[in-house]
Parts: sequence; C-alpha cells; structure tokens
Amino acid sequence: MPFPSPHTTPHVTSQAGGHGGQIPVERHEGAAPVFDPLAEVRSESDPRTDVYLTGTVFLDIIFTGLDSAPVRGTESWARGMGSSPGGIANMATALARLGLRTSLAAAFGDDMYGEYCWEALSRGEGIDLGLSRTVPGWHSPVTVSMAYEGERTMVSHGHEAPPPVGAPPAVAGGEPAPECPPAARACVALLVPGKQEEWIATAARRGSRIFADVGWDETGRWDPADLADLEHCEAFLPNAEEAMRYTRTDCPRAAARALADKVPLAVVTMGERGAYAVDGRTGESAEVPAILVEALDPTGAGDVFVAGFVTGTLAEWPLADRLAFAGLSAALSVQEFGGSLSAPGWVEIAAWWQHVRSFDDQSAATLRRYAFLDDVLPAATRPWPLRRAVPTLGFRRP
Repeated sequence: MPFPSPHTTPHVTSQAGGHGGQIPVERHEGAAPVFDPLAEVRSESDPRTDVYLTGTVFLDIIFTGLDSAPVRGTESWARGMGSSPGGIANMATALARLGLRTSLAAAFGDDMYGEYCWEALSRGEGIDLGLSRTVPGWHSPVTVSMAYEGERTMVSHGHEAPPPVGAPPAVAGGEPAPECPPAARACVALLVPGKQEEWIATAARRGSRIFADVGWDETGRWDPADLADLEHCEAFLPNAEEAMRYTRTDCPRAAARALADKVPLAVVTMGERGAYAVDGRTGESAEVPAILVEALDPTGAGDVFVAGFVTGTLAEWPLADRLAFAGLSAALSVQEFGGSLSAPGWVEIAAWWQHVRSFDDQSAATLRRYAFLDDVLPAATRPWPLRRAVPTLGFRRP
C-alpha cells in the first residue's frame, strides 16, 4: 500500500543498533548530516574516494501530473514541475546522500544551468568535483522529462563538450574523465554497446570494484560480445528487458543466471516485481519484492537502486539485504520530483522504517525483510530538509 512521504517529517530519531549510534559527521552547505555506512570497514590504507563516476550532467526539467502522453497539435498542462541536475548527477547525488565519498568527473557549461548544477552538486551535496571542468561557451545539455501512467518520456538536447586544451587522445571527443581515474573503492560505469572505456580497465587493475549499468542498445544487436568491459566488472545491474535481450531468455531470473556466467554478480531489476540477483562465485541467489508506493516521478529510480546496492555491497551486507535496501531507496525516490534531488538520505529511510512499524499498512513479511535496518540506521535528526526540485532556477535558498 502507498505510505506518506517521509520527507514531510522534519525531525526523525531512529533506533540505533550494531552499526548505529551517533557518528561524527561532516556537514556540507545545503546537505543533511552525513552518516558513514562504511565506518566499520574502513582502514587507514583505504583510498580517499569511495566511488568514482564520470558522464554527462544534464539540467532536468520535469513535468508531472499529466493525464496522458502529449498529443500532436494540442497543448497539455502539467499539474507539477521541478528542476534538478540530471544525467550522471542522479547517481552521484544518490551515492553522496547515502554517505559515500563521491568523486564526479564531468563537463559543465558556463551558462546559468551549468552554474546551478555545479553549485547543487558541490555545495549542496558535498560531491567532489575536483576532476570536473567548466567549459567556456558550451551550453549545458537539457532534458525535459514528462511523467505519466507510472512511466516517463524524455526529450533531450545537447552537444558534446570540446576536449580540454592539450588533451591526450584518451580524453578527446568530449570525454570528461581524466586519463587515469583516482584510486577509489568502487566505480560506477555505464556500458555503451560496442565501445570500450580505457578508464574502466585501468580502475579495475588498480583494485576498484566496478559496478556496471547499461543503456538501451540502439543497434538492436543485443550481443553480449558488445559489452567487452564486463570482464572488468564485479557487478552488472541491467533491467529485466535488457537482461533478457542480451541472454536470449524469456525470464528475468533465467537471464540473471546466464549473466552470472559472464560477471561475478548479476542483478536484474524487475520494476514492480522487485529484483533478483545471482552471485556466480558462490551460487547464492536472492529475490526481494518491490515496495508498493504512489509514484510521482520515476526519473532516476534506477540510478538510486544502483547507489543503494553499491552502498550495501561496500558495507559488506548480505546479498538479500543489499537488494532490499536498493529497492527501498528507489521506492522512496519516486515519491519526489526529479532524478537527483529525489534520492533519499538516511533520515528519510529511518522515517520510512519508523512509519511502517507504527502503522498497519505493510505486511508482516515486509517488517521481517527490513528488520536488518535496526542494525544499520544511525541515530540522527535533520535540522533542515534535503534540497528538492523546484519549479524554477530563479528561486535561491536563503
């Protein structure tokens, strides 16, 4: 059943368990206090960065409350609208809000959109943009997302950023990633069919754990051989349709088992049916049903799922707990506008857990499935809400 959005709860205190307790945190302007989910597994020899990622940052303009898809020759009015950083910013923000030290390499335009996205990510979310750059005279890519009937349709516009002056061939063609990525516990990569990224292999050789997603194969080939960088990956997280096409199967679970022969950990998301994972190293499998919510905007939900799964993996949680946490994070995100700024933080997750234990709107099985949160959630309060998407960039925070 749908449940009230926890973002309306200004102050939440959760039960502290084995991983809980009040943790000294670093505060970033505009961001909620950060809880460190990796505190118990960190050592002095660990790299400074938890997760590195690179890609294109878009300015997302999101319309919600549409009754149907726009019809040619007519004007449609949306009941809701929001703006936020999008593209790779969805994943970076979701990771940072879960307390991971996140480094993003991207190009930003020197227009108002680019300035807004840089400020929102750096000052608002505490994301390290030291490897990013501002490109004079280049306008920011823009996506308009229209949400209706539980899905969304997107229209995007943008041009490749010019390479940095004097850039080596490895970063030509607008690729914002440095030739050598920084030392990091993990990297998140978006695989492009038929294209190999040198930085992925470099990061894997240096000990980073690679988590890979994939986009739609516009060529229609759906040939696993086109995903050569899978050999460097620890985990692959496609959706059910993508997984079945790449494996020539008609069942998401069969697809996950087939993919586990190619990558150590295969995770297939199944939308309203949840997610299924197979660990090819141990033979372990896990399936977790989705949490039913009233979705406002599904933009970025897949990115939030990956961020939750990466967090649980780096924290060394059991496979089923990782799947459940990832699914919960994604479910909470679709109750808010936008991709990046809809991502939940620990206080929002604690608010949901407090709610489901106080109200009879979730099954006993759900309560048992998420009981592990008692040993994970921090004891913390939030003096201000997380930044959310707003209708116009003209609104400035005080």
